[in-house]
Amino acid sequence: MTPRRQPRSNDSRIQFLRGFLKSPKQVGSIVPSSRFLERRVVRSAGIGQARTVVELGPGTGGTTRALLAALPRDGRLLAIEINPRFASLLRNQIRDPRLVVHCGSAAEIQPALAAHALPAPEVVLSGIPFSTMPRALGTAILRSAHDALAPGGRFVAYQLRDRVELLGRAVFGPAARQTELLNVPPMRVYRWDKPSVGATPRDDAGLSPRRA
Repeated sequence: MTPRRQPRSNDSRIQFLRGFLKSPKQVGSIVPSSRFLERRVVRSAGIGQARTVVELGPGTGGTTRALLAALPRDGRLLAIEINPRFASLLRNQIRDPRLVVHCGSAAEIQPALAAHALPAPEVVLSGIPFSTMPRALGTAILRSAHDALAPGGRFVAYQLRDRVELLGRAVFGPAARQTELLNVPPMRVYRWDKPSVGATPRDDAGLSPRRA
């Protein structure tokens, strides 16, 4: 049986607020993701069927906990966090042998996987705000995700704005989009499926484009 979802601590919320105030362009929102958004992201990404998952920008671990609650017992979650304070908090507060915390750049997914002897992931998921980063960095992160994914894998990004959709079109092709209104602020959830070997890319990625 998969371990139950571990609750957020007050320290996590305080650290999240401090992280936002110190580096708002990296954190992106003053409020952690709602449970409704977390559930939508988990469903869109198909976490329950994945064996290796990469989370970009886990922050203080709200979504990380939701991913672990849905991840199979033999799955592994690689959380790549550029903020050393957040990375340390994750290691100390989430005691789950399936979680691997890596302090580094989201633009270097394959080296992070290699450093921990992990295979190509079925899912790469990102909550980092593409709208506040330079275009070149955003494109580099998307290419990193595309190249790291196993054939047939998927990339999911939950965002306040549509910048990731515009950048992702050049890397993955058209995205499928949903909107989670039960979040402050409402969030868009984008999904791209990487074609299997020899397969033709699908525009809908298994979801209806532009569906709210």
